[in-house]
Amino acid sequence: MTDPAALRDKALEIHRLLCTVYGCPVAYFHSLDPLSELVSSLLSHRTRNAASGAAFKALRRRWPDWESVRDAPAAEVEAAIAGVTWPEQKAPRIQAILRRITERVGSLSLDLLSGMPVPDARAWLEELPGVGPKTSAAVLSFSTLRQAALPVDSHHHRVAVHTGLIPAGLAVGPSHAVLSAQLPEDWDAQQVYDNHEVMMLHGQRCCYHQAPACDRCVLLRLCPTGQVLRPPEEERERA
Repeated sequence: MTDPAALRDKALEIHRLLCTVYGCPVAYFHSLDPLSELVSSLLSHRTRNAASGAAFKALRRRWPDWESVRDAPAAEVEAAIAGVTWPEQKAPRIQAILRRITERVGSLSLDLLSGMPVPDARAWLEELPGVGPKTSAAVLSFSTLRQAALPVDSHHHRVAVHTGLIPAGLAVGPSHAVLSAQLPEDWDAQQVYDNHEVMMLHGQRCCYHQAPACDRCVLLRLCPTGQVLRPPEEERERA
């Protein structure tokens, strides 16, 4: 399926069906200010939520504010976040980003993003070193800014590929623009957040990387991958 209108219709039907399973609206999982959400998102790259959450709390316990993290010895920051993947890379990167924000804004704050349209705010964030589409969307969506930006993680991406919303060769980064364009322009932040959450949850709980649970998938009739892995009953009976 390549017709844009048909894909948009399919995306809406997938959203509707997943909302019946996981419940919409989905409650926001926390309410961090945008700068704190940025640090949290950077810590979470290729890291389990429990480990990145523990590292974030360790930073907040060790230093009173993000200015202090910015100015701390890099080795101490690295030690504080030792439980995440690649702390030796993330510590200097986080400090570099905090310094860059200070240079651009004149203070260590991302409150200016609240007055920007979502595309402009995402572009501003993605000019920071190491910040890509997933992180920029996470900052705008998950933080107290509560803006209509769609993050796409690996689970969300897998469901989109399996169901044919995006081609298998489209990487996670470029998929943000494609999947965002399939959602109605008038959706508010909660609806966009819901879409990410239900797609992610479905990837975590049903549409696994290996051996997806197609037998109990609410999307089976819409999913070309599922139709291959789990053909309709009449075809199985003829086999």
